[in-house]
Amino acid sequence: KIAAPSNLHKTNWDDQLLFVTFNYNTSIHSSTKHIPFEMMYGRSPILPFDHQDTNVTLSYDTEHVKKLNQFLSNLDKQAKCNIIKHQEQYKQHYNRNRSNPVYNIGDLVLVKTLNIRYKFDLRYEGPFKIIKTNYGKNIYHSTC
Repeated sequence: KIAAPSNLHKTNWDDQLLFVTFNYNTSIHSSTKHIPFEMMYGRSPILPFDHQDTNVTLSYDTEHVKKLNQFLSNLDKQAKCNIIKHQEQYKQHYNRNRSNPVYNIGDLVLVKTLNIRYKFDLRYEGPFKIIKTNYGKNIYHSTC
């Protein structure tokens, strides 16, 4: 999204950040089903092409503050429900093709290496032979 409004050589992308973030914050998000600007400020954004009165007066109305707080609270609840629903959908999509492998004593396995620092570091160690299993918890004891 940042590269699209940039010039041909992509040298002015940082000048476009203001417009890109405004576009992002005034668009409906798929997970919350709401506009982030509205969730933050409790009102729809005033877009550049919207007509504005030059005579703007500010006043403090306690009833408006109560309604605004209630509106923001409802928006927050709706967004949380939508996020939870989307997380469940993502979880089901992820788990659709995932299998929980069952290892038996005597099987040879590779163990994923943590904290890989360089491109050519080994990603797996082993093979290791399983000598003890703890079914249900996916904990395996092995030797080289």
